[in-house]
Amino acid sequence: MYSEKVMDHFTNPRNVGEIENASGVGTVGNAKCGDIMRIYLDIDENQIIKDCKFKTFGCGAAVATSSMATEMVKGKSVEEALKLTNVAVMEALDGLPPVKVHCSLLAEEAVHAALWDYAQKNNIVIEGLEPPKADISEEEIDE
Repeated sequence: MYSEKVMDHFTNPRNVGEIENASGVGTVGNAKCGDIMRIYLDIDENQIIKDCKFKTFGCGAAVATSSMATEMVKGKSVEEALKLTNVAVMEALDGLPPVKVHCSLLAEEAVHAALWDYAQKNNIVIEGLEPPKADISEEEIDE
């Protein structure tokens, strides 16, 4: 059973779309379930995320976690966005069924992948940021 917040973000997702000439774009997926998530970031000269959009191919939980993750990082600094975790996304949505927890991990990793792309494009190092993984397996979930 999904929470009201999950249903709201699924039926009325926030920040859907693409950002042309994005500062950073991150794409991750889960080969087992077929979900694919792409996050676009528009980051200003002070390393503040001015805008964040997403495109997700997947289930309702994947759409909801994408939507919530974009809401959580918009207006934040790069360093604050790096601290986004799957647990924080799940808590913001009032939980996910156990079989859908991997969707929150996809959201976390997509944001981090977009930050990695931004760092690579700008030749900068973001402390604590690791190279993205193309495929997020369910064994990696931090509940």
